[in-house]
Order: sequence, then C-alpha cells, then structure tokens
Amino acid sequence: MSGAGVRVGVGARFRYDGETVEVVEMAATTAGNEVVLRDGRGRFLRLSLAQLLFSDRAVIIPDGDGPSTDDDVEIASVVLGHLDSTARNQVLERAEHVRELMTGYRSGSAELARSGEPRSAYAPGCPWEARYAAKADELGVSLRTVKQWVADFRRDGEAGLAPKKHATGMPQVAGDDRWIETALEVMVEHTGESKPSRTMVISRTRARVIARFGPDVVPQPSRATAFRLLSELERRHPLFRLSTKRNRDIADRPDGVYGKLRPTRPGEYLVMDSTRLDVFAFDPLTLRWVQAELSVGMDWYTRCITGIRLTPVSTKAVDVSAVLYQSFRPRPAGHDWPEHAVWPEHGIPRTVLVDVGMAEGPGLASPPLVPETLVVDHGKVYVSEHLTSVCRRMGISIQPARLRTGRDKGPVERFFRTIREDLLQALPGYKGPDIHSRGERPEDEAFFFLDELETIIREWTAMVYHLRTHSGLLDPGLPGMRMSPAKMFEHGMARAGYIEVPRDPDLAFEFLETKWRTIQHYGVEIDRRRYNGSGLNACRNLKSPYDGPGKNSWPFQVDPDDITRIYFRDPDTRRWHTLLWEHAPSVQMPLSEEALVFARKLAASRYRYPDDRLAVADLLERWSIGLGTTLPERRMALRLSREQAAIELPETETVISLPSVRKALGAAPDTTEPELPERAETGDDDEADLEDLIDEDDFYEDALEDV
Repeated sequence: MSGAGVRVGVGARFRYDGETVEVVEMAATTAGNEVVLRDGRGRFLRLSLAQLLFSDRAVIIPDGDGPSTDDDVEIASVVLGHLDSTARNQVLERAEHVRELMTGYRSGSAELARSGEPRSAYAPGCPWEARYAAKADELGVSLRTVKQWVADFRRDGEAGLAPKKHATGMPQVAGDDRWIETALEVMVEHTGESKPSRTMVISRTRARVIARFGPDVVPQPSRATAFRLLSELERRHPLFRLSTKRNRDIADRPDGVYGKLRPTRPGEYLVMDSTRLDVFAFDPLTLRWVQAELSVGMDWYTRCITGIRLTPVSTKAVDVSAVLYQSFRPRPAGHDWPEHAVWPEHGIPRTVLVDVGMAEGPGLASPPLVPETLVVDHGKVYVSEHLTSVCRRMGISIQPARLRTGRDKGPVERFFRTIREDLLQALPGYKGPDIHSRGERPEDEAFFFLDELETIIREWTAMVYHLRTHSGLLDPGLPGMRMSPAKMFEHGMARAGYIEVPRDPDLAFEFLETKWRTIQHYGVEIDRRRYNGSGLNACRNLKSPYDGPGKNSWPFQVDPDDITRIYFRDPDTRRWHTLLWEHAPSVQMPLSEEALVFARKLAASRYRYPDDRLAVADLLERWSIGLGTTLPERRMALRLSREQAAIELPETETVISLPSVRKALGAAPDTTEPELPERAETGDDDEADLEDLIDEDDFYEDALEDV
C-alpha cells in the first residue's frame, strides 16, 4: 500500500463532528455501502460510506506515517519553481547520479541504458557501502552527503535534492511586535491626511510606545532599522511611495473576496457616469473657452454606449435625463458613417436577420434598449426626483454605487480611460489628466468646438470602440475568445433569446422637462416662443383638468437641446402630439434654448425692434462661420467675436487675450499688462473691487482655473 493511501475497514478510525469514532461493521445494501460507527461512549451510528468519506464533518485518522497537507515540507512544484535554470540543471544532474548509484543506470532503467552502463562500481551485485564510497569519490563529497541524497530522493524524488531554502511560513517583519503594531497604527491614522515623512512617523511611534508601555520597556530600533521596518510595513499599508489619493483607494479596499455584478443579457444593467474631459473646447455660440463634461450610458453586458452627452462646465439633471432619453430613442447615425458602424432602427444586429433590406431604415448610432437597473453614483443630478419618479413608473430600479468607490462602475470608468488614451490625447489641445501631466502651453494648440468634439466622440465610439475586441468581453464557455461590444450584443441575443426594447417610443418623453402653460387661440407660448399644432384643437377653449402651478395651465414636455418642437399629451386619448415652433422652418437643425437666448442678445445689439426671426437668422449666419473647420473660417469666427465684444460680450476680452486665440488670429503675442478700470477711492479692499470685473453668470470663470 502506498504512503498516500489509508485502508478503510473494520477498525479504521475517523473524527466525526469532533468526536473519535471507529468502524465496527461494513455492509453492502441496495442503497450503497454503509458503515456502523461506535464512539468512545459506546453509542452507535449508521451512515453511508460516501457520506463518511466525502463529508466535511468527517476526517480520517491515519494509523501510520505518510504525507499530509499539514507537513512542513513544501510541495514539489513550488520547490522546483524556485529554481533558476542553473540550479534546476544541477538538481537533474544530481538525480542522475543518485539513480546510477541505486540501479546502475543514470536513467534508472535498463531499457534506457547509455553506452558503458552499468559501470563496474555500480553494478547491481555491488554492496551498497561500496557504491556510496565510489560515488563520494567521483563527486568529491562526503559519504554522509551521498547517503542523505539517496534518502531525500527516495522520500521526495528530484524535489528532495533541491537546496533547502524554500519558505516555511508567512514572512515576518524582524523587530519587536509592540513597536511594529504601534508604527502600523500611526500609519493607518495618516490615511486621510497629507503624506507624512518617515521621520515623523518614527518619532510619533516612539513617543506612543513610551506612553503606552513605559520607558525602557520596548526596545527602540535604530534609525536605519526603523526605516527598514517602515519599508516592510509599506507593503501592508502604503503611505509614503504612492500618491495620497491612491493610498486612500487602497485603504478602502474590502478585506474579503471581491464581488461583481454579473449581467446575463443586454439591458440588465445600465451604468451612467460623468467625467471632465482632458481637452479644451470652444463654444461656437458664445465663443468662449469652456471645460467640457462627458456623460455616458453604458450597457454593462455588452459595453455598448447607449447615450452620449457633452455639456459645458458641468452636468445638470436634464443632461442625465437626456442620456437616458437616448437609450429609448437613439440618435440617427451620420450620413457618412460606414455600414458596419450603423445599427438598424430595430436594434437587432444584421447577422441575426435573413432579409435585412425590408427591416432596415437609415440606421441609428446605438442600439435601443430599455434598462432594468441603473447603476449611478450619489451625485445630485443622478438622484433627482424627476429621474427617480420616471424610473419608478417604468419599472427601472436605481442602484447607487457605494460612496467614493469607483470600482462599482468599473466598465464606464475604464471607458473614460480608453477614450482619453486612444482619442483625446491624439487631439490638439490635450491638457493631460492632471496638472502634473499637463504640457507647457496646451492652450496654444488648435482647438475644437463643442459640437465638433461631441461628433468626434460619437464617431469614434461607433466606428472604433464598438467594433474593437475587449479583454473583458468573453464567454465563460470559450474563455480564449475575445469579442467586441457589437459581437457581444449578438451573443447576448443568442444567449438570452430576447432583448428589452421600448414598448412605446413615446415613453421617452417622460424624461424631458415639464413646462406649465395655458393654451391660447394662437397656440402655446414658452419663453416668448409660440408653438402650435393640430394636437391642440381638442383642448382649445377648455378648462385644464390639471391643478398646475398656474391657473388653467397644461403640461408640455420641452427638450432643452431642441426647442424647435415641444410635446403635448392629450388627457383624453393619452396620445402624444408634436407642436412646432412658429420659426422652426427657418432652422434646419436642432436649436437649444441657450442658443436662442444668445441669439436674442445678438439681435438686440443690431436692431431697434428685434424679434425671434431676426435673432435666429443672425445666429445661423454667425453659427455657419463658427462651425467652419478650416483655419481661415476659425479666424473669421474669432475676428467676429472681437468686433462684437464691446457690444454684446464684454467678458470675452479675456478669451481674445488668450495666446491660443491670438495665434489663431495671426496677432503677435500680447506682453502688456491688462489695464484695470479706475476704481473709486472707497477703501483698500482689492478683492471686492476685482469682483466687479467678473460676471457672476460667467461660466468661463471656472474654466480658467485649470488654465
């Protein structure tokens, strides 16, 4: 019988539920083999042999010596894995000598005998002592060493001949345990504070050890030893080497096993998040430098981006709703996009259908999905009462991530890193992820307008990101196969058999902002804009059934990114109707509310009696210049902003003075100090006087902080 086996029969002993029991009878029954056990108090227990052998409640007690998992000896693969190529060759050569001593053949078998084997000194008939002496003389080692090699080889094989330098336990920090525990305690206390020096940590540790245990009780290490101990403790709790933010992230890691959400089909989890882009952008309407924030929605299972929203300076609650709105009603694809980057209007991949020509339309930029769960952070814009109420009505649950735990939204955080490394850093005007990574003068480079930057991100997402294989997208049944988000969408359909699509596309209107207005004979007026349509015919001259904020007011859904139309729901038929702005025929593109406000300001500076038609006409004329992609067109836009700065945009003088703007204008660098207006002699409060120079509503003020 081998040393790894134990004979189970009558007389074999087990430890069962903490008590020592002995097998007194074995019987074969129709249900299988059964045994009868007797404990130390004479009680009997009958159970199946399989339960006795494979249950966690029972452990066999061997009656002889043999290998065990609690031995101090390391396993063979670990011992041999410690060796480099030179040491491994030495072990193999030593094993050949041992086999020759034992059998007369270096291979250990007569069938694989080499030329001249067996040698006379190691012939099978020679005495063992003579063999030991011959091998010791041949290798130049002692007789005791050769005998030890043979014993080790018989017990552990080639692994027994390896140098005895493997680890026998967990590594310990050499030093007094009381001093080490106190030092680690001081390091943990500095996790949320600024990074301290090693000298300060050592001083505080010594003072705390004396106060806690008394003087001359705990031996104090020398300065060199204390520095070495802190280097060892740095592995347990990083404090000195990494950044403070990284140290806090490591300290917040859970102690147990990491868990993760495991989606099983497309649409099960939709992850939403926002980040500030590392590229300067230029607003084509106000001609100002702005910081841009990107908000996206990502399907966790497929990593498909279902919604993209680029906003100046910061994200608002309406922007988050707009991202979710795109999941229900995706934006159309670009006319010049390649066919493989366009999703069919029904959202089902082309490879799933046989006849796609009958079902395809112009195409969409992303697949339409109805999420079951939203994974968001605790930002105010993500937990607004409007968004939570609409999600509650549609059966969409909201699962907030843990506070300051970015790994809960790991896929979308990785997307932000990918877009920075693969796209943004290749664009002119890239300024790096932080102040330490910023170039000397990134603002001197060329720039992109906000709409251009959003178009670039959408095209890159559709043409590159959705079609590139991801290391995190795989089928557990085929772990070596990597898939792209588009292929993962097809895989999810084949696996789940269905996808969640909007049961009614008009449900997306519930994510839009509600405006309460009365219905007049000419239609509806919102912020001096008049809307009308046949959908109001049944409600004209009727009393509103709603108790809105205004008397006899009706609810209308307004998209701030496209004010050329609003949406009205008939209270009787419950059908949605689209109401067009009276000046919508003059606009061939969506017009935002901020753009119209700026257009009115522009028209008021030119005309004595301006109206919205003149304002939109001037805005389109100016916008057509601002949206130019060539360098002369960009210079024209900047010259126009300089000419109109004194009339309509006095705060853009700061923009014109930027080096990048002067470079685009072809002007020489401005080295003169800006002249401040004269101030009244009212006191010495310089800060109060400087505040008069800054417009309180100027969102460009925050953008300058990073410049």
